[in-house]
Amino acid sequence: MSRTTVERFLPDAEATDALGQALAVTQPAQAVVYLHGDLGAGKSTLARAWLRALGVQGPIRSPTYTLVERYPIPGGEALHLDLYRIGGAGELEFLGLDEAGAALWLVEWPERGTGSLPAADLQVDLQVQGAGRAVRLLAMSPAGDEWVKRMEIEGDLRPLPESNP
Repeated sequence: MSRTTVERFLPDAEATDALGQALAVTQPAQAVVYLHGDLGAGKSTLARAWLRALGVQGPIRSPTYTLVERYPIPGGEALHLDLYRIGGAGELEFLGLDEAGAALWLVEWPERGTGSLPAADLQVDLQVQGAGRAVRLLAMSPAGDEWVKRMEIEGDLRPLPESNP
């Protein structure tokens, strides 16, 4: 499978929110997303915007200490995981994720859960770049490939500035 990749520059929080909205609007019914980036790269900010776009009301907490937060969304449940604090993938069995059957998985620090997580449809790489963020969307499955292509075709990514800082 050829992996579709899109790279953009997000100059501010509004652009990150717009990306979260575009991803929410175009996501398939079932999606697993791995969020990569250093501390402070914007993973939780993107996840929060995404969940808001799916209609989540009330506080959207970072799962840094709880490891997983669950949210009702149209079509099921969204799981937002932050695996930064786990010692190994074996610790995930205590979270009861295998029977979760979630419609959306947003996983921060997925490399710490290798072998215990479902395969990703989309990988989102975020990197601080000046005052903004560089983002790369990488399709990891056929569904992810169609998803990234759909975002490009429908123009959901075009409003994001493509400047080179």
